[in-house]
Amino acid sequence: MSQTRNLLLAMGVLAGTAGAALAQTYSIGPIKVEQPWVRATPGGAKVGGGYLTITNTGTTPDRFLGVTLPQAARVEVHEMKMEGGTMQMREAKGGLELAPGQKVKLKPGGYHIMFMDLREPCKQGEQLKGQLRFEKAGRLGVEFKVESIGAGGPAMPKHGH
Repeated sequence: MSQTRNLLLAMGVLAGTAGAALAQTYSIGPIKVEQPWVRATPGGAKVGGGYLTITNTGTTPDRFLGVTLPQAARVEVHEMKMEGGTMQMREAKGGLELAPGQKVKLKPGGYHIMFMDLREPCKQGEQLKGQLRFEKAGRLGVEFKVESIGAGGPAMPKHGH
């Protein structure tokens, strides 16, 4: 009985570790990018939102300048924040500063990527190839996983206990 319980516990730990290993992570120099994802868009929509986490593991600042994505004619880095009781969204002119050791999470309701003038809808389950641009680190190819229209974050791999 004890051996069975230990085996099941070990399998659960391995499944959790495998899920973490499957998370999308990309690096260029001291810049680490985790879990790029996009919300699916309804047919005819001309804008979409993209999200990811960027960490500057280096000792000098860098700047996240933007993204290119073949499905979008234009892409901007946006900021959402409350001003005078109203939620405001505007382009983060000049990109996002990444201080040494800083982690910046682009997420719904905060900093995010706006894909504009979409040429086709983003469909749940797709992987969209794009390229991130950093002032010092350069260009980094990534794949954005398309999640559901109402997703609040990237889907985590499922595992049993």
